[in-house]
Amino acid sequence: MAHVELSLSEVFAPTTGTPTELEYDNIGRWSATVSSADEPCLLIDAQTRVLAVSAAGCDLLCLGTPEELIGLPLLDGGLRLLDFTANRGELTEPEIDKIPPLLALTSGRLARGLLRIESAAGGSDATVDAVSTPVLAAGAVAGSLTFFSEV
Repeated sequence: MAHVELSLSEVFAPTTGTPTELEYDNIGRWSATVSSADEPCLLIDAQTRVLAVSAAGCDLLCLGTPEELIGLPLLDGGLRLLDFTANRGELTEPEIDKIPPLLALTSGRLARGLLRIESAAGGSDATVDAVSTPVLAAGAVAGSLTFFSEV
């Protein structure tokens, strides 16, 4: 016979100064979540500007600090993407458009792929798995949210 345990917790009641659902839009909620996340993740807007990035995301992507990246276009913030050839060439414009964070923006669908990141310290390159989803605002794609995992 199966054994099921239940537990009760107190109901969360917002206190004065706690934002309610109506005070936060979808982008604002995701931005707050990504900024405080322990997981490597990134939120960009429809113009590819970085809205939020976790500290773990900065470490994994060989970037500076979250504060240095906020507001910069994703690819102008120091992210150096390489192809998977032996020559380690930098990705070109048509290839860049197919990386998961940008593909989720343009397609409005989930996107997944591997990225090769050039190490800032001259060490070995990092390969990361990226899973991106479009983020909606008023029914339209307003950005994309990406989670990363080292491979």
